[in-house]
Amino acid sequence: MNLGKKNKIYFLGIGGIGMSALARWFNTNGYKVAGYDRSATALTDELMKEGIKIHFEDDINKISDEFKVKEETLVVLTPAIPSDHTELNFYKQHNFEIRKRSEVLGMITKEMYTIAIAGTHGKTTTSSMIAHMVKSAGLDCAAFLGGITVNYNTNLLLNKNKASESMVVVEADEYDRSFLRLSPDIAVITAMDPDHLDIYADSNDFKKTFNDFVKQIKPSGHLFYRDNVGSDIDATIKVNKNSFGTKAGEFTASNIRIDNGDFVCDAKGPGIDIKELRLSVPGYHNIENALAAMAVGAKLGISSEKIKKALGDFKGVKRRFEYIVKADKIIYIDDYAHHPTEIEAFLTSVKALYKGKRLTVIFQPHLYTRTRDFLDGFAKSLSLGDKLLLMDIYPARELPIPGITSELVLEKVNLNDKKVVTKKDLLKEVGNTETDIIVTMGAGDIDQFILPIKNLLLKQYA
Repeated sequence: MNLGKKNKIYFLGIGGIGMSALARWFNTNGYKVAGYDRSATALTDELMKEGIKIHFEDDINKISDEFKVKEETLVVLTPAIPSDHTELNFYKQHNFEIRKRSEVLGMITKEMYTIAIAGTHGKTTTSSMIAHMVKSAGLDCAAFLGGITVNYNTNLLLNKNKASESMVVVEADEYDRSFLRLSPDIAVITAMDPDHLDIYADSNDFKKTFNDFVKQIKPSGHLFYRDNVGSDIDATIKVNKNSFGTKAGEFTASNIRIDNGDFVCDAKGPGIDIKELRLSVPGYHNIENALAAMAVGAKLGISSEKIKKALGDFKGVKRRFEYIVKADKIIYIDDYAHHPTEIEAFLTSVKALYKGKRLTVIFQPHLYTRTRDFLDGFAKSLSLGDKLLLMDIYPARELPIPGITSELVLEKVNLNDKKVVTKKDLLKEVGNTETDIIVTMGAGDIDQFILPIKNLLLKQYA
């Protein structure tokens, strides 16, 4: 990657999971790095411990003078930064080079053998599985991940050799069409359920853009896709491809069962056959994620034994079916699920693991547009629990939409025990709830309640 004289990188929105990985990469590779974010988090704390200067007020006076030298500074921007942001407009007015995260990621990966994982759901777990498998097989690999892997306690894995001699695993994000910046050697599509309809005109536009991503695969490259998206992939696109799935697919699983809390199956595909594949990460959806990883491993020439061991050793990603409390009297699981399909997959797996147990669901909707566009889907999937505590909608980058509220979702949920709760009252409601299992779900700031809920439950069920 040639940045010329630019040796300073300033991040607008440095605390995001993807942006923080980029910041770490530049910092580790000798660049001076600083940035802004709206609020302090565990991620920004970690970045600051690594020597990166971060502030939390939108104020150009907080930017060090060394990051105001146009010839030496590259500005990296997350789409979540609003157009009226003072610092952003300072850099625009002074004609600094401003790049989106996806552009910079594309620049970094250009020289590397690239494995890109796309899909509305499953990107982070699948990419983390693949990165762990590649590392475990002894291959040199970097990875930019959308979550903190439990195995490595980071969202960034660094390659040891120079870029041209290494491979990289990246999440190919469909938001803002970011994945069109990538030209992968191997691509995976885990799901194509429409989402981000604030960005895309409709579901057809969404699926067309995924096909544009497929066209980005290098001529000698390969596509692996979940069997149920095959009909949405343009058959006229010339690319080597294979499907995977538990119900159909060339890479498939059989004899699926739950054994002592683990999901176990037999998995096979062209040139590979694994008996008794045991996953410590729960969920039927994780069997499909593992099939995708297995398919990529087979393509890379990794042996069945090494694939089986790596997938069995994979400990998951924080906020993806993450056990927070696992005690005799109470189970508490947290998950990032924020789309109806993800919620249904997660809750179905929880109920399969804990048959007959009382399940309390705490959910924070993410975005007014997503709530509006998938209202019936949210209502159906959230009805899978026994009790629902529904938080207010987390706005992220959006302004409120009149009439789109959590109360609107609640009305449609088919449960007797349900209510909307404010952040202020959430812990009180949890304390007054008799249950066997509690789950928290959402992509907003619900993660700030994980530790307080954990401490409350440990005290209450001691």
